[in-house]
Amino acid sequence: MTARLQSQPRIDLSDASSFPSRRVESWKYSDLRRYLREAPKPSPTAVVGPPGPFYDLGGDAIVFANGRAVGVTDFIASGEQTLRLRFITDAVETGHTASARVVARPGAKLLLLETHEGAGAGYVAHNRLDIDVAAGAEVTRIVLIEEPADAISITDIDVRVAPGGVYRQTTVTTGAKLQRQTTTLSHGGEGADVRIDGLYTLTGARHTDLTSVVDHVGRDGVTSQLTKGVVRDTARGVFQGKIRIERGADGVDARMGHHALILGERAEVDAKPELEIYADDVQCAHGNTVGNLDESALFYMQQRGIPADEARALLTQAFLIEVVDRIEHEKAREVVRSWLTDRL
Repeated sequence: MTARLQSQPRIDLSDASSFPSRRVESWKYSDLRRYLREAPKPSPTAVVGPPGPFYDLGGDAIVFANGRAVGVTDFIASGEQTLRLRFITDAVETGHTASARVVARPGAKLLLLETHEGAGAGYVAHNRLDIDVAAGAEVTRIVLIEEPADAISITDIDVRVAPGGVYRQTTVTTGAKLQRQTTTLSHGGEGADVRIDGLYTLTGARHTDLTSVVDHVGRDGVTSQLTKGVVRDTARGVFQGKIRIERGADGVDARMGHHALILGERAEVDAKPELEIYADDVQCAHGNTVGNLDESALFYMQQRGIPADEARALLTQAFLIEVVDRIEHEKAREVVRSWLTDRL
């Protein structure tokens, strides 16, 4: 990891002075200090409940309950394997931190199925995840996040993709009082292929922030990024995506897109897509759109006898489902599709 990638504030729930405010540029849309002025009391122990949405796909498991590991915290993949990583919270007005590490050795093919399962009220969860993808290894990380409307949830993901590695990430969330997923990725290039996708659907006063920094340090690397979101009521969606191409990282192909629908007069979307290019002979593009549902399509569906609410739900699902369809693993894709449909 380059020195530049280490610029994100390091949060310590036991030290309120470490909580970033909007004065920190990368946190200006998600002012943690506004909502969390004091260090929360430590969360008590919690019981692991139902097995989670990915249970039927099998594999090994790493489980945290209120920040406490139920077994191992590290996982090393050396073949074709599935790992279910569960961050479970059942707490009221307390806080906890969990840390896990995942390594994919050369030639490994890992399906990482991650869930954030929240119950209780007013808790603060801070999770850290380190992922190492070796040369010739492939990691597919799929994340489902469902937490209470008054929770605060911060997850920091540091990914290192070696030359020739493959990394796929899809995050699907319904938000919280303040929720942030920060992915920081060092891209080794030389045929390494990265996809980082996100999807958010927010109601009420929920807030989610999908932030990512991809640093291309080697030549001939590929990055594709697609994030889509829908916000209603007074909800707020935040997308901050930065792709940096360092000097000498020629031949990079990097694409980024963020597209959102605002379905409430007081709902808000903040988007900040960025490209920083210090190399020659690269192909890069980024795009951002924010709008509303297609009124002509909505009118057409109602003319066909489809009730207005159902028509809106169908159009919303059609808009979002592109992100889900990019998941290559068929069974995991169907779990995500069903999970999302239930929440629309």
